[in-house]
Amino acid sequence: MLSSLKKCLAVSLTAAALLQMPTVQAESYEMTIAGASPGGLWSLLGAGLDSSVRAAYPDSKITYQTSGGGIANIGQLDRNQADLAIVHDAELLLAKKGGLPFREPIDSIRVLSYLYTWAPMQTLVRNSFAEEYGIHTFEDIAKVKPPITIAINKRGNIASNVAVEMLNAIGVTEKDIESWGGKVIYAASSEQVSLITDRRADLMINSLFVRHSSIQQAANSVELTLLGMDPATVEAVNKASGTIPFVIPEGTYEWSPGKVDTPSLGATLAVRVDMDDQKAYNLTKAIYENYQQIAGVHAAMKALTPEAMASVTVVPYHPGALKYLVEAGLR
Repeated sequence: MLSSLKKCLAVSLTAAALLQMPTVQAESYEMTIAGASPGGLWSLLGAGLDSSVRAAYPDSKITYQTSGGGIANIGQLDRNQADLAIVHDAELLLAKKGGLPFREPIDSIRVLSYLYTWAPMQTLVRNSFAEEYGIHTFEDIAKVKPPITIAINKRGNIASNVAVEMLNAIGVTEKDIESWGGKVIYAASSEQVSLITDRRADLMINSLFVRHSSIQQAANSVELTLLGMDPATVEAVNKASGTIPFVIPEGTYEWSPGKVDTPSLGATLAVRVDMDDQKAYNLTKAIYENYQQIAGVHAAMKALTPEAMASVTVVPYHPGALKYLVEAGLR
């Protein structure tokens, strides 16, 4: 009887001690991610990143924060006004160099991942203009010196910067084009399509996903050709801009069936260099091991793989991210 009482007393004391012990909380992250407009692809990427982190840490919450885009997001990160940000690779190089609109080099940014690498610069020329002046490749513009009107994205948009670098790579400036009797028009993506379909522009250059609806729309209104670049030109643009080589496969467009070499913009997931190493490691591991959550947000994201995510070269990976990549055999 006494033995039983002792056992009951021991169990009660143990239970009481357990009740007094602090509860161990599972790791969770509540963070903001700076993106762009509220309804575009980047907002879907924000949702995918939230899902991938919650798959590993269920009580986490990654909140999408609207922004002016990648260049603005670099400022948000640098001022510690966001925890994560979506930033184009070319924008990272621009910040690293301290090019406009940045007043000085910014070295506070690191990356955890690429989110996509397939937003190629697509150069569309009206067939009638190309035939009239014998333009078959992008480099022919410099050789022929035609009175060409070129539509590129608005100033301040990174696709505009890359388009200018593409022209620079073949030795052409805006002043050159004007001296030939042509001009450069800076216009938003939708305006570029209108300019070329209304024959107010002869050629447009923009970063767009392959078979983007705006390209199909333009091709339905006017006969077009997609101009390719010499690989050496692509390499020069990539070195200057931080873009990456891309091949638009043969047969992608029935109206322009040949394969095309061109630079491509990629979007990265960026953080501050002073993010805690363990936090960066945990976030990277969660994102890579649940990358399907990101790949499933839109048909354009289905090509995402851990290998592509681990291929950023323009700025370093955060040390915590790099630790995971090495462990996972991705570096």
